[in-house]
Amino acid sequence: MDAVVFLRIVVFSIRIFSIAVIICFFLVLPVNYYGQEMRHKKIPSEPLEVFTIENVKEGSKWLWAHCLALYIITCSACILLYFEYKSITKMRLERITRSPPNPSHFTVLIRAIPRSSQETYSDSVKNFFTKYHSSSYLSHQMVYRCGRVQKLMSDAEKMYMIFKDASFEQNCKPSLMQRGLCGAPTSSFTIISSEMDNVRGKSGFIHMDLAKIEKECAAAFVFFKTRYAATVTAEVLQASNPMLWVTDLAPEPHDVYWSNLCIPYRQLWIRKIGTLMAAIAFVLVFLIPITFVQGLTQLDQLQQTFPFLRGLLKKKYMNQLVTGYLPSVILILALYTVPPIMMLFSAVEGSISRSGRKKSACCKVLYFTIWNVFFVNVFTGSVISQLNVFSSVKDIPAQLAKAVPRQARFFTTYVLTSGWASLSCEVVQVFALFCNLVKRFILRIKDDFSHCPLSFPYHTEVPRLLLFGFLGFTCSILTPLILPFLLIYFALAYLVYKNQILNVYITKYESGGQFWPIAHNTTIFSLVLSQIIALGVFGIKESSVASGFTIPLIICTLLFNEYCRQRFLPTFKNNAAEVLIEMDRKDELCGRMEETYRDLHTVYCQFTATSHELCRCGCLNHRGDVKSIPNWEKLNPGKDRSQLKGSLTIHCNLDIEETSKK
Repeated sequence: MDAVVFLRIVVFSIRIFSIAVIICFFLVLPVNYYGQEMRHKKIPSEPLEVFTIENVKEGSKWLWAHCLALYIITCSACILLYFEYKSITKMRLERITRSPPNPSHFTVLIRAIPRSSQETYSDSVKNFFTKYHSSSYLSHQMVYRCGRVQKLMSDAEKMYMIFKDASFEQNCKPSLMQRGLCGAPTSSFTIISSEMDNVRGKSGFIHMDLAKIEKECAAAFVFFKTRYAATVTAEVLQASNPMLWVTDLAPEPHDVYWSNLCIPYRQLWIRKIGTLMAAIAFVLVFLIPITFVQGLTQLDQLQQTFPFLRGLLKKKYMNQLVTGYLPSVILILALYTVPPIMMLFSAVEGSISRSGRKKSACCKVLYFTIWNVFFVNVFTGSVISQLNVFSSVKDIPAQLAKAVPRQARFFTTYVLTSGWASLSCEVVQVFALFCNLVKRFILRIKDDFSHCPLSFPYHTEVPRLLLFGFLGFTCSILTPLILPFLLIYFALAYLVYKNQILNVYITKYESGGQFWPIAHNTTIFSLVLSQIIALGVFGIKESSVASGFTIPLIICTLLFNEYCRQRFLPTFKNNAAEVLIEMDRKDELCGRMEETYRDLHTVYCQFTATSHELCRCGCLNHRGDVKSIPNWEKLNPGKDRSQLKGSLTIHCNLDIEETSKK
């Protein structure tokens, strides 16, 4: 669903900017070009400023063309947004109703379980839900601490029990001169293969409860008999103190971010404030490279600061390189540090799901890039002067109206360097290729890395798409020449990303299309900002008619956004009761509820152990050679059992075929 939403964002951009290219090239661009009475050169020799709205003289009667183009683009965008929102909402509903039973619909994550000296957390959960939700409560599963230190301590205790029960003491003679685990030679480890049979027979070792080794934390997954009961429980306060027995609908099993479930619930608001302050500090620090970049775009200031560069900068190609291409490259390289840092901030906030963490990082990266790439860049000068610009709110439209057309060259170059170049890097997978080469030829690691496929980086690609859409809307009537480059980018992006999603990336987890409300809100913000900038431009150009018609357009756009927020957004936050009840009744009639209940106890598995760990811990109950596994050819097509070596010790109550599959 997330991949579909991502491609729908690209398709929406292609449609709206196709309309914008036609309108602006045939209506706005001629008005800009002939806005002043001047002798024109050949079009390739004209400066870029001639094609912007700066070239239109004050008091011109032709500014109605810009106002009309703004109306057409805004109305087209709102119509397309409405039908896209409606279509994606319908697809989300079909995904919920037509897919197999989802365990997360029956599961509630409960946190802030109150501590009791008389009973464990598990007993508290059982007693609470048996008392207050007896008709719908099914069972529960506790969450355990899973930090690095806790895992190392647990593994050490398991290994100690194995060595202790294997009677290693009789073969280990401690010696300070030997470097093995004990004093015996390293060959003494072969005793495992012969004496582990005795260990397997001990009932205490076979039925070892690993949950007792791990420490319970104040969180648990509670399973309910129906989807409707789980949803009601998640939405209703469970205690008079809202900081206790906090409930949320559980994420999907593969989407759970286990390391954050043990964070005390009382810490979450502190963590969010801390990450907000850290993000603001990071934005302020990032002003340093932004100021340096904008210093390069100002040729006059650059020559005054560095007089020895005057002769070099008089050359045309050096002037274009330093003031046009180099600032965009430096900005792009600096922006590569943003997504990992924002992902770290989102993890520290305490998100309970991986998709929620990625969605939060996506919003942070989006806000950061729009602020730095657009707002900071359109105001040249030092950091102090940039802050002084926003000292008066009334001056913002006029300042933007003056500054945005002057940055037309920078934004166009940014689309070429960051947009077109990023697509080629996406196809080549430069970072993954570099890491693979380092591992193979420098670190000499010969393992096959194909078993570690990549998941799609929505937190970097969605903000990139929305940023280019933002630039397109804000610059459409001011600098129309940027639109063809954007249209070509989105057309190439559709081909590239569709291929990557189908053939390169895999879906490990997803948010169910939660990125579309972000795209919708960003588009509305882009439209409103473009209208505010146009209002400032019309005021500077002394066109009262165009200014008067722009104000109702802003109001109508905001009303349309509010309608969509009331009509579609609630379905992205909560599932409808009628849908859940119908699905529950359908499953009861088909007899699928019992199967769903059985699966609930196994899908939320916090600790995943390899076959080596299972054999080492004595959790399996079949002893035999690997070659003796029944139905090997059927379960493993193309693999010859004669090539297998060694033995496999299995102690488990599973069927042997199912054990072989696992």
